[in-house]
Amino acid sequence: MRRNLPLLLIRVIVGVVFLNEGILKFLRPEELGAGRFARIGLPFPHLLAPFVGGVEIVGGAAMILGLYAGEAAILLLAVITTALVTTKLPILLGRGVGPFHAAKMSHYGVLQFVHEARTDLSMLFGCVAVLLDRGTQLGRKRKWYQR
Repeated sequence: MRRNLPLLLIRVIVGVVFLNEGILKFLRPEELGAGRFARIGLPFPHLLAPFVGGVEIVGGAAMILGLYAGEAAILLLAVITTALVTTKLPILLGRGVGPFHAAKMSHYGVLQFVHEARTDLSMLFGCVAVLLDRGTQLGRKRKWYQR
């Protein structure tokens, strides 16, 4: 148990954050769900936001419970990578990226990017840690770095 405690803590906090964000997409759709997806420029926001919210709820719960945590990590990596590209990459570059525009801020660049993306980056690395530790139960045998 003690050997697994660090990864258990990572799984729990990653799961709690995603579970919470998924629930908020349904409770506050204009602010954090379809309305936000539309403002960002994502296609079909009224379909995409509930889908992403559902993935976050199921993936977050799976992380917390340790059920198919590796598979959940893959899904949540897709969610957080999309969030970084659509909302944080424009801050890093100081300009829009394709249909995704930079938020109005007083500063842009690396420091502002890291500041704005701190939770996203934590979730990204947390998901990678869980994936490396757990692997996937639906796929092949564990890799050498998972033993």
